[in-house]
Amino acid sequence: MPRKFQVVADYEPAGDQGEAIELLAAGIESGFERQTLKGVTGSGKTFTMAKIIEKVQRPTLVLSHNKTLAAQLFREFKSFFPNNAVGYFVSTYDYYQPEAYVPGKDLYIEKETSINDEIERLRLYATVALMERRDVIIVATVSSIYGLGNPSSLSDMVKHFAVGQKFDHKKDLEQMVRMQYDRNDMVLQRGAFRVRGDVIEIYPSYLEIAMRVRLNWDEVELLEWFEPLTGDLIERVPSFTLYPAKQFVLPPEQVKEAIGVIRKELAERHQYFVDSGKPLEAERLKTRVEYDLEMLQELGYCSGIENYSRPLGKREEGEPPPVLLNYFPRDFLTFIDESHVTIPQIGAMYEGDRSRKLNLVNYGFRLPSALDNRPLK
Repeated sequence: MPRKFQVVADYEPAGDQGEAIELLAAGIESGFERQTLKGVTGSGKTFTMAKIIEKVQRPTLVLSHNKTLAAQLFREFKSFFPNNAVGYFVSTYDYYQPEAYVPGKDLYIEKETSINDEIERLRLYATVALMERRDVIIVATVSSIYGLGNPSSLSDMVKHFAVGQKFDHKKDLEQMVRMQYDRNDMVLQRGAFRVRGDVIEIYPSYLEIAMRVRLNWDEVELLEWFEPLTGDLIERVPSFTLYPAKQFVLPPEQVKEAIGVIRKELAERHQYFVDSGKPLEAERLKTRVEYDLEMLQELGYCSGIENYSRPLGKREEGEPPPVLLNYFPRDFLTFIDESHVTIPQIGAMYEGDRSRKLNLVNYGFRLPSALDNRPLK
């Protein structure tokens, strides 16, 4: 039976809150596209939003214009909905220097990042929660309009475990590697698994607990959630589903098909540079793309894989990439906090991204299809 949204709070709506909740909820049910909730700081707008979500029972996206406010909203919604899934989806980077080329100085700036592992976990948790249930609230920033792995590709790559199920060591362990889980038989880390005799321990990249799979020869005997640090048992379950360790994970046949498309685009673009009297750009592009294709062929992944998201996702030229919004069902609800700041910020993302990428494409650092790895317009 689907879980319902239920607000847990020591107080009830007061003042104008009750009327605002009723009117806004009625507007949502009547199909109004846009409504506005006004209130000064400290007037209880977050509580009002929580009560509206409880009333309409729809998966909800809450957009904020910066990480600090998003974190505050995340904490508040977590306290109001302790029995529901509340996710946090912001940029994973503590530091981010995007890939760029400055023609006037002939200066190529390599992408440089410092990734926050906990935020990466929370992002993955957000997408997994949306694929598994409806009682989900995701608090996000403008990061939510940037490209992600396709939800259908991710769902094709999940692995189901059940007590009594047959387990093929070679095939099933290889599948987990294709899902971007690292095998490390010494230390169990998030996004990795280890094998010890008839026991396989998996630490899903989106959770804070790990799964122990006990085998009896080639059959799953027990499935146990446990504390990764202490090894203490949390609970035994009859089944569980493992989702990929990263957002850009694809079935091998889809990668193989995309490699053919990328090779064709590379040949065309290489010839274009040769015909235009630009041998440096032609050779640069060929070297870079062929290296990436080798990585894709061997590992199913490469650095900067998002730049190949159009051929990998079988998208047409100009077609928008899948983003967080694609993980929501059609009837989801959106709240835009501080909308006078957030909406203009969303609109500015596309032009800035395109301007930077055009230089990379024009000077042979990226294929033209990389332009479609972009934020929504």
